Amino acid sequence: MTTALVPPPAVGGLTRRRLFVYGLGSVGTGLFSTVPGLLLLYFMTDTLGVPAGIAGLVVALPKAWDAVFNPVVGAASDREAVRTGRRTRLLVAGGLALPVTFAAMFLSPMTGTGAAAWVTVTFVLAASAFSLFQVPYVALPAEMSPVPSVRTRIMVWRIVFLTLGILVAGGAAPLVVDAAGGGRKGYGAMGLTVGLVIAAVLLVPALGTRWVRSRPGPEPLGLVAAFRTARGNRAFFALLLSFVLQAAAVAIMLAAAPYVATYRLGGYGLTSMLFVCLVAPSAVAVPLWAKAAGRWGRLRCLTVATCGYALGAVGLFPAAGGGGTVSVALTLTLCGLLGVCYAALQVLPLALLPDTVHADTARTGQVQSGAFTGLWTAGETVGLAAGPGAYSIALASTGFVSSTLDHPVAQTATARTGILLGFSLVPALLMLLSLPALRAYGRRRAARETETA
Repeated sequence: MTTALVPPPAVGGLTRRRLFVYGLGSVGTGLFSTVPGLLLLYFMTDTLGVPAGIAGLVVALPKAWDAVFNPVVGAASDREAVRTGRRTRLLVAGGLALPVTFAAMFLSPMTGTGAAAWVTVTFVLAASAFSLFQVPYVALPAEMSPVPSVRTRIMVWRIVFLTLGILVAGGAAPLVVDAAGGGRKGYGAMGLTVGLVIAAVLLVPALGTRWVRSRPGPEPLGLVAAFRTARGNRAFFALLLSFVLQAAAVAIMLAAAPYVATYRLGGYGLTSMLFVCLVAPSAVAVPLWAKAAGRWGRLRCLTVATCGYALGAVGLFPAAGGGGTVSVALTLTLCGLLGVCYAALQVLPLALLPDTVHADTARTGQVQSGAFTGLWTAGETVGLAAGPGAYSIALASTGFVSSTLDHPVAQTATARTGILLGFSLVPALLMLLSLPALRAYGRRRAARETETA
């Protein structure tokens, strides 16, 4: 079992140490991507007393800012790389700023409207700091090797570490909240603890990937020129659209997990179990999906995983809605099966992304890994924001009533049904909607290969 969790050995001249140093950063990105999506909405509605509709806006608006800011960071990262041959400065800046701003999100001294304003400002700052690290970090694999199979191996290392980060976020963060006494005190302790971990795991790759030679160009492009050059890469945008829809589906399910645990399965304490069952299998499944992709093709395996996730999500509607011990067992089992599919949804799109960057270089003669990863992370941010935002709207429209820890509120049957829909049928629908975009990507890629043959 241990060997399944260890990524493959060094490939294409990349040592295990270098792959480890690079992959470690994904522990931090996994923590930041997961904890706010899992806990921030619930923290505001059920601890700070922020109405669900306002809380949803607070979660969504900072992410909307990221959709604008990430492409700017991407162009800046390419300009830095043209000047210095590295992307280190932005990586270090993000690694230093993110831990502080992350902890501040969960240290609001106020409730109600004041708390909403506090979380909005700190979340915008944290999301901006995250972009400074994430955009150049995602650009590095395209520059670490020109060989597609080697880049897939790099992604395996990265996603194994990302899975560990997500597991820590979903499994340990709620436990830290409870262990520290719950309420604002518990969430504050969790924010400080996770912030320290983020600092440690981001600065290692920020400084340890200086060996990667980044050579975009031949000339640095401004933001407008980068967009103008990139817009003809239709395969990239088809792949991005499918990834955004899938990210939104997963984000909605994560946002729904504490509500389902509390109001459908019998207790908030089940949140960690739901999350671990959803994510833990992917630690084992990532290397298996990489092997399957090598045999049957990355796009085919991604399509199968997407359909499997949709079917499993549909099954959660009757499973989590039944009540009792049997309902809990069925829900946890289905989450485990979803975790296997989730592994492919994480590793395979990121393995395909550098292919579109290299294909664009052949098309335009311009290397701009940062610009494309800026667009990619902007799209991912939109998907991650749309999930909790849409879920909060669903909660508000079905009559969910916010509360504080000291004054819990019983929810209506309609609100309880809305909670369940966001955990099951809505994610399933979004997964199915991503399939036409995947087919479009396949057609564009095939057409490109025919043109270059």
